Amino acid sequence: MNHVFPAWASEWMIVSASAIASVVIVTGLLQTALYIVLLTYAGVALSDRPPIPRGATLWRRYSDQAPTISVLAPAFNEELTIVESVRSLLALHYPDFEVIVINDGSRDGTLAKVISEFGLQKVERYSDDAVTHAPIRAFYASPTLPRLLVVDKENGGKSDALNAGINVSRSALFCAIDADSILESDALLRVVRPFVDFPHLTVAAGGTIRIANGCRVDSGRIAFIGLPTNFLALVQIVEYLRAFLMARLALGKMQALTVISGAFGLFRRAQVVAVGGYSHGTVGEDMELVLKLHRYMRDSGQPYRVDFIAEPVCWTECPDTLQVLGRQRSRWQRGSLECFFKHRDMLFNPKYGRIGLIGFGQILLVDVLGPLIEVVGYLLIPLLYTVGLLALPWLLAFLAITFTFGIFISAATLILEEIQLHRFPRAYELAVLGLVAVAENFGYRQLSNFWRLQGWWQYLRKQQSWGAMTRKGFGGQ
Repeated sequence: MNHVFPAWASEWMIVSASAIASVVIVTGLLQTALYIVLLTYAGVALSDRPPIPRGATLWRRYSDQAPTISVLAPAFNEELTIVESVRSLLALHYPDFEVIVINDGSRDGTLAKVISEFGLQKVERYSDDAVTHAPIRAFYASPTLPRLLVVDKENGGKSDALNAGINVSRSALFCAIDADSILESDALLRVVRPFVDFPHLTVAAGGTIRIANGCRVDSGRIAFIGLPTNFLALVQIVEYLRAFLMARLALGKMQALTVISGAFGLFRRAQVVAVGGYSHGTVGEDMELVLKLHRYMRDSGQPYRVDFIAEPVCWTECPDTLQVLGRQRSRWQRGSLECFFKHRDMLFNPKYGRIGLIGFGQILLVDVLGPLIEVVGYLLIPLLYTVGLLALPWLLAFLAITFTFGIFISAATLILEEIQLHRFPRAYELAVLGLVAVAENFGYRQLSNFWRLQGWWQYLRKQQSWGAMTRKGFGGQ
């Protein structure tokens, strides 16, 4: 190197290389430390909870106290799964609820399938104007199914459809789900628990999302829990376990939860109306709503809770092709960035307490800086080592943080799943997921960060489209 560049230039490049490596490795260490803290809190949260009661026990315990719930299911081009999903919702074990399916201007046979399958006819229904949404075209119902209402409206996007459902709903609580998802029969009884235990504090609660690929669905129910044969679906099972059983459970325990999945969340209607409902012009409407609730409750000085309950489960079909999965992950990244920068004044702001410190700190470290720093590490650290600008210990430190700790966190999450929830009864399934937890670090993780960089680029370009999300339907699992 000294024969090509002057000594001062070579020294400058070595210092620069070391600085780059330091930033990458320190960020990686901070992420790893955060994951270990989250894993510890998740373990404590699971160990502290009482034994999981059976459905009959839950009914006896909560049936007299459980408030009425409106289940809102926005649907856009969901003809492959809509009938099974509606059957699943109508069969929920809960004392008093209504199911509101909002057809958001679907261009396929979604509306026609629901009308035909359940024998619906046009009816009149009052809808207030508490939150804004695109015009409603018609309501459909049947006297033989008093719990079911279908709202047909002009297309406005998922957040717009949910706002229409809020205006139509008649309950103090509403449960927002995806129309292509299946709730377990006792999911509402389980997720409503913090609203019963802390009725004057709880404004929102979320449940667990699980992958339905590989499972057998019968009459709107998961009849058999199995693993898919597709690697992309398998690796998403591990990802969802990390996201829900570790991260969200821990952040809920800390009362620093910043997102409740749009596929399954329970909210107090009054507070959601107070913050203007779901925001338009964002693809991260689920995260944005939770952040608005935190801001509103803190600004108004009201005590409150936003909880996560691990036991209630919502099953959903995940993408199993690179093209569709890439679009989904880029959109998720874009949504996180939109929410973070829209509410960036909450970051480390003492006014917002643990939400500003822990919640927004986690978004900054994992969602905002994470993909940028990690891709820089993938590209530059091996290159700098190859050309002799970086010492071997730096390379080894980067590899240890990237791969060893990544495998450890995933494996530890699987152990938590087996010890506490035991959703995979066959040992070979855990063995397969353990192998996937190792394999995902060698190729898939890097590809995932590339998709997240695409999300960064889309955010900078102010792109708002969702992109097509091709579904195969539950019958095709």
